[in-house]
Amino acid sequence: MISITTLFSRREPPLLGVPLPNRLLAEMIGTALLVIFGPGSAVISAYQGGAITLEGIAAANGIIIMVLIYSVGHVSGAHFNPGVTIAFALFRHFQPREVAPYIAVQFFGGIIGAGILWALFGDALKSGVTMPSGSVAQGIGMEIVLTFLLMFVITAVATDVRAVGAGAAIAIGSAVGLDVLIGGPITGGSMNPARSLGPAFVSGEMDDLWIYLIAPPIGAILGAFAYTVVRADHHEP
Repeated sequence: MISITTLFSRREPPLLGVPLPNRLLAEMIGTALLVIFGPGSAVISAYQGGAITLEGIAAANGIIIMVLIYSVGHVSGAHFNPGVTIAFALFRHFQPREVAPYIAVQFFGGIIGAGILWALFGDALKSGVTMPSGSVAQGIGMEIVLTFLLMFVITAVATDVRAVGAGAAIAIGSAVGLDVLIGGPITGGSMNPARSLGPAFVSGEMDDLWIYLIAPPIGAILGAFAYTVVRADHHEP
């Protein structure tokens, strides 16, 4: 019988062996690059009069995540997303005492990335701001669903020893690309509070930001919970 307490009682993993300042720097740089090459693809498309299609924007978002995971996943865990960090900590895959510094540098990295885009492309940065095209309920619901898929995949490939580890970055990058392809026209396909905060803060377009600060963490928690239920009877040595 699986109890709720069992799902939250896994022993916390040891530190990655990398000093916390180094991991925080990796998270900050990674999140900045994520914004530059993810939302930045939409910014450049607008700057060049639609030069990059939705399919291209989705591919850019997926590829940058894949590249960053291969680059610094072994250093910081390659979260780059406060929702991922919160969900990992809640389900005992991450040290709770490090949640606040991780989230702080993720937000700071998102602002740095957006600032670079603004310096390069000016007001075109507004094209990288995530805004719901429908109702608020649709926006919240879609972001929860998109982030659910992303976190379900992340939890599967990053925490289950039976998963094919070498393909983790490909699976996660593909999930991001699929989410942007499907959810982009509805919400911008954020799945990430830091990704949304940076462009919104730098451009001053913050009216809908609260949606992207709330919905992705909810979706991430639900996604991690769902996979934890799926694999709860598996006992690691």
